[in-house]
Amino acid sequence: MADLRGKTLFITGASRGIGLAIALRAARDGANIVVAAKTTDAHPKLPGTIHTAAAAIEAAGGRALPLAVDIRDDAAVDDAAQQAAETFGGIDIVVNNASAISLTGTAETPMKRVDLMMQVNTRGTYTVTRACLPWLRTATNPHILTLSPPPSLDPAWYGPHVAYTIAKMGMSLCVLGWAEEFREAGIAANALWPRTVIHTAALAMLGDAVKPEHCRTPEIVADAAHAILTRPARDCTGRFFLDEDVLAEAGVTDLTPYAVDPSKPLLPDLFLPVEAP
Repeated sequence: MADLRGKTLFITGASRGIGLAIALRAARDGANIVVAAKTTDAHPKLPGTIHTAAAAIEAAGGRALPLAVDIRDDAAVDDAAQQAAETFGGIDIVVNNASAISLTGTAETPMKRVDLMMQVNTRGTYTVTRACLPWLRTATNPHILTLSPPPSLDPAWYGPHVAYTIAKMGMSLCVLGWAEEFREAGIAANALWPRTVIHTAALAMLGDAVKPEHCRTPEIVADAAHAILTRPARDCTGRFFLDEDVLAEAGVTDLTPYAVDPSKPLLPDLFLPVEAP
């Protein structure tokens, strides 16, 4: 496949950040984008709503269906999938991007926050994929792409924030299972994770722990996602991709344009082995 023209992408958390960047990249091909997110009114610290995202998608050349969806609500997710299929004639691609984060230890993470991360990250990924599955089964070149890291049992990633790590690894284990479960059906299930920290508005919610100048922009993940989603589904499943590696395979070796500040060193993202100097 050369592009995603005419394809319908159901993207969770597409009102801002990486989800919106993936949507805009697909929109430039002429894709249909289901903006499945909670934000209908502007947040004081997190700019972007399903409506502003839809406007940007259509300005980029795509078609948009903004749907206010809390992916913890099974009925709402089922209804959104039905609306998407009725509007665009099916669903070709699911992008599980929505995620909740709290980089806190056990005593510092209240159960309300634990529940949020488990329900949005692992359960939400499962719920959305399950709801879209009937249309993926009949699609041409169907893909499930989940924004989650390579599975790891390294205790170094569990000790500092055990609840968040479990919630993210749960997303990755879904990918592992779906790649095998849907192999004969020809539905690709893959994961994508950034090599470095990505600068999004959500970083502000973590305080000053990460400075933007040490990050890359969401466009690097969007371009990597596009490269994956245009591959033949039957030949590309069960992979845990890193954005840099995907772009290298696509012939993109100069990643400088993706840096917020090319003069500053980049911070590696979580869950990845520390590379030798």
